[in-house]
Amino acid sequence: MSNQLRLDVKPWYAHPWPWLLMAGPFVVILAGLFTAYLAISSNDGLVDDDYYKQGLAINRIVERDRNASQLGLQADVFQNADQSSVRVMIQGSAALAMPEAIVLRAVHPTRTGEDQIVVLRREANGVYSGTLKASLSGRWLIALEDEKRAWRLFGSWSPEKEARLHLSPAVSQ
Repeated sequence: MSNQLRLDVKPWYAHPWPWLLMAGPFVVILAGLFTAYLAISSNDGLVDDDYYKQGLAINRIVERDRNASQLGLQADVFQNADQSSVRVMIQGSAALAMPEAIVLRAVHPTRTGEDQIVVLRREANGVYSGTLKASLSGRWLIALEDEKRAWRLFGSWSPEKEARLHLSPAVSQ
């Protein structure tokens, strides 16, 4: 009888263990490539390139809020039933001449790609309306200002929770 041990020698790729050991690093490489793709292709809306200039402009924004307070401005913002347009009813002191148009800025807190700037035209004294590019759903930061940017009203609004948004000056006299 022969004491020779017979071994079936298969090539490495015929065994399951090398493939199982290589699967982990391969999955990590794919996940890294996908993460790099997302980082390059998506908009990082929370970072501003001109943050320094925005910091310097804060005094002008505060001045506009003070002007709104001195003019006694208050406004109510409504979205119509089909959510395609917005209506604003604005009140102020008797000395205030109502402009022909005001600007509504709807800013999404996290997705700058959804921000809207809508020019609202005067329908009657103190009543303005305009058409939205997309309905406002979720939480929005709303700013109303005249076209000359002399005054500003600002507030936060969730149209699903509140039928109207009441805006008053952010700064008191």
